[in-house]
Amino acid sequence: MNLAPNVRFYQGFHIRNPKGITINDGVSIGPRVLLDGRKGLIIGKNVVIAYEAIIWTLNHDYNDIYFAGKGSSVTIGDYAWICCRSIILPGITIGEGAVVASGAIVTKDVPPYTIVGGTPAKIIGYREKKAYSYGYHKNSSIEYFV
Repeated sequence: MNLAPNVRFYQGFHIRNPKGITINDGVSIGPRVLLDGRKGLIIGKNVVIAYEAIIWTLNHDYNDIYFAGKGSSVTIGDYAWICCRSIILPGITIGEGAVVASGAIVTKDVPPYTIVGGTPAKIIGYREKKAYSYGYHKNSSIEYFV
């Protein structure tokens, strides 16, 4: 795993193939999150991934008689927020500053600074483009694991 400084991991996260994962500075990975690096996963700076979110890069090909693996890499842009219990499927790009609402299932790319929700996820709003500065704070009193 290519891990930048100032990354927070909360208890109970699960990683498949850490070698395929790059996590940039200031990222927060919530409890019971699943990250799949089998086809490559890049997480941008200051991304928040909330409780029980799932990011897949590989799935089964339902047309193959052996259900062979099929997938591609996932990229999450800087300052994105992946809310609790959302699912991102293989091959997806989440744009900078985008928000994936709780419980959403993302089947298509998400443009920068949009808010998506539902099953399948659709645009439900827009986020203002600002000079966001949230991320890792050295003096925070919250426990984390690296």
